[in-house]
Amino acid sequence: MNDRLAVLPQYLLPKQALTELAGRQANRAAGARTTAVIRWFIRRYGVNMAEALNPDPAAYPTFNEFFTRPLKPGARPLAQAELICPVDGAISQFGPIERDQVFQAKGHRYSTTTLVGGDAQLAAKFDDGLFATLYLSPRDYHRIHMPCAGRLLRMIHVPGELFSVNPTTARGVPGLFARNERVVCVFDRGAGLGEFVLVLVGATIVGSMATVWHGIVNPPRSGALRDWRYDAPGQAPILLKQGEEMGRFLLGSTVVMLFPKAAAGQAPLRFHPDWRPTRAIRLGEAMAAR
Repeated sequence: MNDRLAVLPQYLLPKQALTELAGRQANRAAGARTTAVIRWFIRRYGVNMAEALNPDPAAYPTFNEFFTRPLKPGARPLAQAELICPVDGAISQFGPIERDQVFQAKGHRYSTTTLVGGDAQLAAKFDDGLFATLYLSPRDYHRIHMPCAGRLLRMIHVPGELFSVNPTTARGVPGLFARNERVVCVFDRGAGLGEFVLVLVGATIVGSMATVWHGIVNPPRSGALRDWRYDAPGQAPILLKQGEEMGRFLLGSTVVMLFPKAAAGQAPLRFHPDWRPTRAIRLGEAMAAR
């Protein structure tokens, strides 16, 4: 079936209502019923509970607590690389940003300005830089970690659609990742390396997205763009180390990262030679280096 035809029902579904309902249900403590749902989910998607800090499905009072379960210490060793993979999942796409255009799938591109919520000045910092789009399936670990150390400068909640973000939808919905609801996190790497952006993309049934410095960002879903600044003079800096948790998805989704092109005198970043679209990836493995 043609991908555009396959995703046609998503245009007709009440995606926000379904997502809000799923979010409420996933946060309910329903005892044995919750445990039964968790056990079904583990079987259905092949979740590896041996990696979880607590492998007992009955230990999680809500589905959300199971879904965002922490891993055992040492389950994801960090590679010695300038950039490490921030999530478990699969590579959707990666490569150069062509001026301001990010490749989504065959026949589809979107602009960095649209992705970051319309701020052309912010987006221009990544002209001709690099991007990576990583898809998290239901079976994956759903906490997001830092690909490198950085100081938080800004967070932008951009309202949008709630299409699925699976590979079929990425091929069938133009501008998907710059069209869906998203949380844009802007960091400064320091040492002359410039800023980078890490975007948490929402999707159908993604009840909410959260960051470690703010907590749950959505809901509320007011329909208006919200912008927080963390770089005011005298404000205590929020510094996160490479590999440190920065956020999580409560159901779902995709991460998009933007990095600037190398400054004069710097060697360019190069993705790891093992990287290719559709390849499974794990938190902490080498992503890119100079």
